[in-house]
Amino acid sequence: QRVLRLAEMCRRLETEEEKVLPFYPSSLAEEEQQDAQRVLEEMPVEPLAQAMRDYVRLEQFWQRFNKAKLEEQALERERVALSRRNGRLRELLRQYLVGISVSQEVLGQPKPL
Repeated sequence: QRVLRLAEMCRRLETEEEKVLPFYPSSLAEEEQQDAQRVLEEMPVEPLAQAMRDYVRLEQFWQRFNKAKLEEQALERERVALSRRNGRLRELLRQYLVGISVSQEVLGQPKPL
């Protein structure tokens, strides 16, 4: 029952686009999809099969969850790369500023003009 409530709650939180469009296109042929749908609609007799039937409804949730986790990892990698690039740019800027700054040593040298 908890699984069914969780599946219903997840379904309510889906956007219109997520409700209308399938998450992943199926690789099954039309006839195979119909066979799979017919099997899912039949009431299973074995207790394990009954429990598995409840969890099938969460498949779309787990697909979206895994997609979000992959995007999170990709963003973290991009953040690390940008942080490194930022560090390199800061170091180059520091070197440039040191190069153009006027120090006491430069001021003490004879003036060419």
